[in-house]
Amino acid sequence: MPQMAPISWLFLFIAFSGILLVFNAMNYFSFLPKTPEISEKKISHTPLNWKW
Repeated sequence: MPQMAPISWLFLFIAFSGILLVFNAMNYFSFLPKTPEISEKKISHTPLNWKW
């Protein structure tokens, strides 16, 4: 029946929006970025000799 079409459109919109949110959440939380290893060479400090 044509009178019931807006209800089914609303249901489809809610269903697709929910699927989109679940899909994005799964992709966001399943991604594990690489943690950079801190080497001692980058941390070592060299003395600064200011010559005014």
